[in-house]
Amino acid sequence: MAAKWIEMVTGSLEQKKQYKQAKARLDALPEPYLTVATAFNRYLMYYGGVTEGDTMVQMFTDLADLWERAAIDGTPVSGIVGEDPIEFAEAFAQAYGGKRWIDKERERLTKAVDKAKEAES
Repeated sequence: MAAKWIEMVTGSLEQKKQYKQAKARLDALPEPYLTVATAFNRYLMYYGGVTEGDTMVQMFTDLADLWERAAIDGTPVSGIVGEDPIEFAEAFAQAYGGKRWIDKERERLTKAVDKAKEAES
């Protein structure tokens, strides 16, 4: 019973566990993959803005898979991210659909403008 109440407040405990597992996998990477994967993880937390836990967990699990595979194969970081790491990170994030924080704000903006237009009429 307590777990359900806690999950109502904090979100899925299973998803938090899965995220922590993916983060631990990133933290176990050798250099230079560790530095780059950590930077991407941080950037995606800000840029991704994903609000659905399942989508977010999948994105970070896939990120861990990507960098683990690169480390195992010895693929150079530049071979993964290309010339523009921002473009790579944002394309990576866009591959994961779902609701984002900005969707809520877009909806609020649209409603505010519509309400103002109605008031003018």
